Amino acid sequence: MVPVNRTQHRDALSAGNASTRLQAALAAGTHPDPGLVDALVARCALEPDFYVRDMLTWALTRLPAQVTVPRLLPELASEHAQARSQALHTLSKIGDRGAWPAITRELLRDADDEVARSAWRAAVVLVPDGEQAGLAAELVTQLGRGGRTVQLSLSRALVALADAAEAALGPALASADPAVRAHARATHQLLQDPDAAFEPDVEAARRIVALGPAWVETAAC
Repeated sequence: MVPVNRTQHRDALSAGNASTRLQAALAAGTHPDPGLVDALVARCALEPDFYVRDMLTWALTRLPAQVTVPRLLPELASEHAQARSQALHTLSKIGDRGAWPAITRELLRDADDEVARSAWRAAVVLVPDGEQAGLAAELVTQLGRGGRTVQLSLSRALVALADAAEAALGPALASADPAVRAHARATHQLLQDPDAAFEPDVEAARRIVALGPAWVETAAC
């Protein structure tokens, strides 16, 4: 049942039943009410259900950016990883480039993988024209990080930067770190062919590095 007033709506957003919370988030997006923005943002920070979180983000995108963005930005400094991650995710969906200065190096290098992944996605959406090269240079510092899912997220962010990423990948393609080198090579392959399989070959990179600097330089070409 759709809540009939703000108090009931806020209560429904925090109900014990996920289906009730989902319906409340759906209602908030169907009938956008700026008076609910604080409740929606606050719920994003602690909502355990993926589908409800996704609906909360959708509901926030239905409100004017001038209402939602100022409320989301403080969440980026939250001590709670989910609050940071969901705020970044929502900012990427809103697409207001005025939020770009809030996408800091600290967020792009966040120790929490989900926060970092959200920051990478938000960054490539919000980066102003002329700043892609700087962003690409920052993103390549994270090559080799995490498992396949994390690495694929970073590679996709770099692919979205196209020529800027191509230039930034150069040193990493000759890195003496096998994990960095393998990730860089897999990313470079995606840049050449977006439909290519993403399979960083760390063992192959390790063998090349073991052959010495001359082989590393040759294999990077």
